[in-house]
Amino acid sequence: MVFARDQYIANYAVLLMKKDIDNYIDLYLGRFSTNQMIGIPLVILFISLLILGWSVYAQGSPVELGVEFTGGTVLTVVSESSYKTVQEEFESQFPETPPFSARDAGGGRVMLQFGPMNEVQQTQLNDYVSSTYGNDIALRQMSAVYGENLQHSAVKAVIYAFLGMAVIVFFIFKSPVPSAAVVLSGASDIIIAATLMNLFGIALSLGTVAALLMLIGYSVDSDILLTTRLLKRRGDTDEKIRTAMKTGLTMTFTTMAAFFVLFVVSTFAGVISSFSRIDIISEISAVLLFGLVTDLMNTWMLNTGILKWHLARSTPAKKGTKGRKR
Repeated sequence: MVFARDQYIANYAVLLMKKDIDNYIDLYLGRFSTNQMIGIPLVILFISLLILGWSVYAQGSPVELGVEFTGGTVLTVVSESSYKTVQEEFESQFPETPPFSARDAGGGRVMLQFGPMNEVQQTQLNDYVSSTYGNDIALRQMSAVYGENLQHSAVKAVIYAFLGMAVIVFFIFKSPVPSAAVVLSGASDIIIAATLMNLFGIALSLGTVAALLMLIGYSVDSDILLTTRLLKRRGDTDEKIRTAMKTGLTMTFTTMAAFFVLFVVSTFAGVISSFSRIDIISEISAVLLFGLVTDLMNTWMLNTGILKWHLARSTPAKKGTKGRKR
């Protein structure tokens, strides 16, 4: 009896949650017009392009480039001082080649990044670190030539991913408007995520490039779900959007919850335990969270608005004129 009662309470709670979700979706669909669904994401995309364009003008790249792309040295030392104090120490010791960034890596570690150095400067840095910090160091070097090759490879990877996505989507739906909407939504996800990387100071590394490429997959997944429901099924357009949103939001929020936990653990583990901060995992999860939040807007506003406009425009053409009575 107790189990049956608990099961009834659980089912009733799930039913209430479903009703709440239905009410929120109905409120959303009734509040925003098709023009607003399309216009708001496009305005945000335009602002993001302005920010990235200014960044290119000011520093030569849309986002800060990591050592993998610029070349240089990544040095990790163990110190009881704050990362700012350690940074000032190395700036005073090496005024010609100071570290351009420093961060707390957790577990009493400080990570510093230096630009490209010649052989003499690199030897001076190695000698100073060895004499001051002993063996509690980690040193990683990368040449500028290798970094430039990685830049070209990363750009090619993004371009090829979009081209492949566009071809496959067009092959599935045989229509340029839905295909263009999917591509635009995916491109907007990456552009806005890159803008947030710029604003939050997350450098472009091999890990964050992989995260941006993963965003293409997540974006296409939700966009294909929406497009399939609207174009391949019959029924009222708002009702089809409603059912697609229920499935799509569940998928996205589940993924976001997993990456949020991953971000918290990898970023703050060193604060509450002896584990060290895992920078690459922290940055990847942060970029994916940026992209997934952006994808909520681009899928359920931009793509949805374009598809509603496309269906409203094409529906009258499909309706035949009624025959005249004789």
